[in-house]
Amino acid sequence: MAAPTIKTLGELKKSGYKYLSIKEELRNNLIAKLKNKEDIFDGIFGYEETVIPELERAILSSHNILLLGLRGQAKTKMARQLVNLLDEYIPVVAGSPLNDDPLQPISSFAKHLIAEKQDETPIAWIHRNERFAEKLATPDVSVADLIGDVDPIKAASMKLSLADEGVIHYGIIPRSNRFIFVINELPDLQARLQVALFNILQEGDVQIRGFNVRIPLDMQFVFTANPEDYTNRGSIVTPLKDRIGSQILTHYPKTIEHSLKITNDQAKLSVAQKQIHVTEVLKTLVEQIAVEARSSEYVDPKSGVSARLTISAYECLVSAAELRFLKSGSKYTYARMSDLYAAVPAINGKIELVYEGEQEGPAVIAQNLISIAIRNLFVQLFPDPAKLKRKKEGSEYAEIINWFSNHNILDLLDHEQDKVYSSALKVVDGLEELVKKHHPDLHDTEKYVMMEFVLHGMAEHSLLSKNKLVSGVSFKDLFGSLLNQNL
Repeated sequence: MAAPTIKTLGELKKSGYKYLSIKEELRNNLIAKLKNKEDIFDGIFGYEETVIPELERAILSSHNILLLGLRGQAKTKMARQLVNLLDEYIPVVAGSPLNDDPLQPISSFAKHLIAEKQDETPIAWIHRNERFAEKLATPDVSVADLIGDVDPIKAASMKLSLADEGVIHYGIIPRSNRFIFVINELPDLQARLQVALFNILQEGDVQIRGFNVRIPLDMQFVFTANPEDYTNRGSIVTPLKDRIGSQILTHYPKTIEHSLKITNDQAKLSVAQKQIHVTEVLKTLVEQIAVEARSSEYVDPKSGVSARLTISAYECLVSAAELRFLKSGSKYTYARMSDLYAAVPAINGKIELVYEGEQEGPAVIAQNLISIAIRNLFVQLFPDPAKLKRKKEGSEYAEIINWFSNHNILDLLDHEQDKVYSSALKVVDGLEELVKKHHPDLHDTEKYVMMEFVLHGMAEHSLLSKNKLVSGVSFKDLFGSLLNQNL
């Protein structure tokens, strides 16, 4: 939509425009969206009953907000989407450094201009997408960066006294007046800088270099913090924390279904890669890896396991399948279990290990997480071998085990064509029948991947032996493998 055509203060007054603070804007537009049952946030899954209602209550309360949670919990993404609750356009005094509202000017520039030109004061319009400012808290941030400072060069060039308000160079916060302003990783901000935010949050004004000037800023602050930073590397000073209206705790997805939605929404795949079919069991395994990592004794729980792990792992899985098709010159079809192990590099960089994990090495831990994910998902999709043994029931896996016991070996190579891959799996007695019995509605693509998953699952439950080849995997009888190792 084009910006309004009003160009002067006089025209603005005749239009019936009324000034609203940014918190009133957010509140009014939120109420309108709730009444119309419109979605407030796009691409945010799993927060419908927890974080989002708390955020809505904070906005209705006109609070500044602190989002506290581990990395990869969509804190910044939610903050950026708050611009959708702003009015589409707002008027400002043209050329004003503080985005002054024409009816409520706060800067000396805007006040002098309006006094001089009255109703002929020029008006500009700002779109809501431009009303967002963000600052990452780092050790080199200064008060001058955030609030402002006296500019001696400006004073000299304009021949102004250093006592004149016109020599002030405003920092990023005053220049974001009437904006949503986000400070990421708040605990990393030095204590003296946090103190500088006191007046802005409570009284809504700033003071610069001892100038007897009060600038009543109109802003919506959103702070983000990681509990690890908050407890170990830094802290939020108590008076500042006291001035933040609502502290909202974020969390990781509580169900695999929510995780799947996040990964599907955030994974960046090319048009060609989207032609590759990824079966549900592979998608679920990617999410299960993150679940296992969050409870692993080798992974530092204070750091958390970001949702970016599953997104990157899924992208690597698809790329591994694509690489196979490119090298073989075959058309794109579907991903296999072997492609899952290509996600190890993506997992390595997304987990922080404790001392014992560092001793093992990130690659080993990543492989172990994949193994545990396969083991735990297997008993959700097929009968638990341990329970069958305890109940002394006939094992549903006996036919498959017997086939391997007869000195049969199955090698699945990464570069094999789909026809060779599927034919090799069909050779194993009882494998296809087991999959059809427990998952009768799978089409061929999903059936073959599930058949390979069964072999990996049986190996993880010590029913078969699995050995890594240079470019593939080999399955054989477990007892025969143990005998060969002892000879």
